[in-house]
Amino acid sequence: MANSKQARKRARQSEGRRVLKASQRSMVRTYIKRVLKAIEGGDHAEAMTTFQKAQPIIDRMADKDVLSKRKAARLKSRLNKRIKALAA
Repeated sequence: MANSKQARKRARQSEGRRVLKASQRSMVRTYIKRVLKAIEGGDHAEAMTTFQKAQPIIDRMADKDVLSKRKAARLKSRLNKRIKALAA
């Protein structure tokens, strides 16, 4: 347990951040699952629209350090690659 006043405050702040980031991470995963479901459905148009909705969310979470920028780029690249494979 934190002993000093500032350590208690830091513990409160970090707990608040942890809860918020967990929620945001969950939201990103939901958007990714929607894209994957559309890809598995085989519908290129649906996959493309869900990917276009997910893309700014992924970018925003990378800016907020919920995801690393590299992981966000990797996710978008892999999803886009799978969508392009549908069209071919």
